[in-house]
Amino acid sequence: MTVTRLHCRSCDTAIEGQFAIGRFERLSPDQLAFVETFIHCEGKINRMEEVLKLSYPTIRARLRDVIRALGHELGPSEETSSLSDESRRKILDDLDQGRITSEQAVQLLRRQGHSG
Repeated sequence: MTVTRLHCRSCDTAIEGQFAIGRFERLSPDQLAFVETFIHCEGKINRMEEVLKLSYPTIRARLRDVIRALGHELGPSEETSSLSDESRRKILDDLDQGRITSEQAVQLLRRQGHSG
């Protein structure tokens, strides 16, 4: 899709031509609000759970939808990971709360991601 007219509401100026739209223009209003919340929460899904009152798996699913809407493909590990969202969430929550180190989190994520 190509934008052919830009209009300023303040001064009523219009420009016509062919203008490419940015990737974020592909997003629905709900997806754009989700991205804004994601940025506001600094990408921390556990904070998004609190703000949006949604479950971790729901937020992950919406994030994957946004990634696809922006024209990106998910890697094979994202589509077929054997690590459940709940297990991944627990590891990341433990890391966020300081109960485990980043090295331990990486080991747990790798170990559990390859089993199953």
